[in-house]
Amino acid sequence: MKLSDKTKQTLLGPLSSNNPVIMQVLGICSALAVTVELKPALVMGLSVTIIVALANVIISLIRNTIPSNVRIIVQLVVVATVVTIVSEVLKAFAYDVSVQLSVYIGLIITNCILMGRLEAFAMGNKPWDSFLDGLGNGFGYAWILVVVAFFRELLGSGKLLGFQVIPQCVYDAGYVNNGLMMMPSMALILVACIIWVHRSINKDLQDK
Repeated sequence: MKLSDKTKQTLLGPLSSNNPVIMQVLGICSALAVTVELKPALVMGLSVTIIVALANVIISLIRNTIPSNVRIIVQLVVVATVVTIVSEVLKAFAYDVSVQLSVYIGLIITNCILMGRLEAFAMGNKPWDSFLDGLGNGFGYAWILVVVAFFRELLGSGKLLGFQVIPQCVYDAGYVNNGLMMMPSMALILVACIIWVHRSINKDLQDK
């Protein structure tokens, strides 16, 4: 199936040119909270992707029946329901990760990316387009978290996904893990570095 230019932009735009984190500066709190290790960052990214996609579809399906004066309340109810389902699934099949993520899964309800896509896109577009928009923005958010977590875990503990990556001989030679990588402020610095590199490569986006 050949995708139209509009469909491609809806799905692929959030990965770079309209990325919710590095272009719109949304969802930054997650970069502070869940990127010390790669595993919770992957789970959070996947969870947000699933939640945004499903919530977008549901809101798109019922958008014509929602009174405008209560649309935000309806959106919150839909999001809260989907988040609760995802949270319970994590507790059932990935309990250790759900404990590690703690309250942050529940706080997806207030994620700016999620509410922004429901209000700005799902309320005015068809279910299929809304689903693609949810996937695109979810993956756009997720890859930022994964990159930040990759460097924080690797340089901060010498591990990836809990497995030792930097060999002991390197430590024996005098290498020391960078403790600063474990601090929340380093997440912001790494996000800033990603934004800098992204803007340097895509100079046409600098005025956006």
